Amino acid sequence: MIRNLQFNSPPGDRIDLLVVAGEASGDEHSALLISGLLKRFPNFQISVIGGKGAEQEGAHLVYPLVEHAVVGVVEVLKNYRTFKQIFRNTIEWILKYKPKMILLVDYPGFNLRLARELKKIGISLKGGGSVKVLQYISPQLWAWKAKRRFEMEEILDGLGVIFPFEVECYQDTSLPVAFVGHPFAQSEYKCPIRYNPEGPLLLLPGSRVQPVERILPVFLDTLPQLFNDFPDLQVSIPVPNSQIRTVVESLLSFQTSIMERITVVASDAIIEARAALMSSGTMSLSCAIAGVPGVIAYRAHPLTYLMGRILVTIPYLGMANILIPDDPPYPEFLQRHATRKNLHHSILKILQNDDSKERSQLVAKKLLKRLQASENGGVVEWLSQEISLA
Repeated sequence: MIRNLQFNSPPGDRIDLLVVAGEASGDEHSALLISGLLKRFPNFQISVIGGKGAEQEGAHLVYPLVEHAVVGVVEVLKNYRTFKQIFRNTIEWILKYKPKMILLVDYPGFNLRLARELKKIGISLKGGGSVKVLQYISPQLWAWKAKRRFEMEEILDGLGVIFPFEVECYQDTSLPVAFVGHPFAQSEYKCPIRYNPEGPLLLLPGSRVQPVERILPVFLDTLPQLFNDFPDLQVSIPVPNSQIRTVVESLLSFQTSIMERITVVASDAIIEARAALMSSGTMSLSCAIAGVPGVIAYRAHPLTYLMGRILVTIPYLGMANILIPDDPPYPEFLQRHATRKNLHHSILKILQNDDSKERSQLVAKKLLKRLQASENGGVVEWLSQEISLA
């Protein structure tokens, strides 16, 4: 973990909006909405506790919270003291610099606790203060912890959801909820992946250290047989930051026999692919929207997985599969089923099947249609209305 917990002061004397995003996907979503917001309100002053993507779009980076992202109960407990200090620093920064509005992007474990504290100390509107606190991207109530909606009703002033079915999850609350469309369905969004039947096989093990350490070795073990099956096959591993690059390159150092056919690339450029082996995160939805066929595999800490099996009620892990449950586009292999044999068999069928491209393109069209908001219902429009009402 990063030891420097110093928060930066804002460059000006006012902050119109503070954005809090704690993961790479949240930073990506934040960057999109900040770009659109600043086009509409050029003089708007935005600070972000998040990542470099939002900073590049014109926000002032207070602290790189994204660089601390972990997943799973065990990993969070290991880093509890660090997160506790970051939380304290966030509250102190808000008290000192007094942003007019706060937008919490995804990351519910941290962000809903933050909203609860802002109410408790009288900062937010719900706490009798003057700061409107909004949440963008709902926790996955439809998968687990559905009762959180009642707490959210008490601590949030509004919620923008990115999947159309999520509005119904809050029908028995008074919380204002709007479907604002998925970021990947916005016209401004540039999908980082493009289908190319002559492109490489993508390995997408995730954007956080622990999942990468667990699933990438299985992906790599699948490659020798695939290389025998397809002598011209090349492999590409996109990495979102230097931390993940270090982990990937360390794991590759044990694969000297196949390293010459594997390229590690930055994920901030367009990546072409013919198929993908991937974890269940944001990039799997990007692949589906790009029409790239593939296979989802995931391994969590055994305790995290056991708790998930008890609490999670949905049949799939990948969002494309959740959105199209009647015809899920991606095979899924979880925990002990995520083996070299299973992954090789499934990806081999895709690489040998000429119909994979056509089916994937149909899936992409279906997904985009389901993820698009109405013409007047995008996230920037939603935020603009909330700003005008503040």
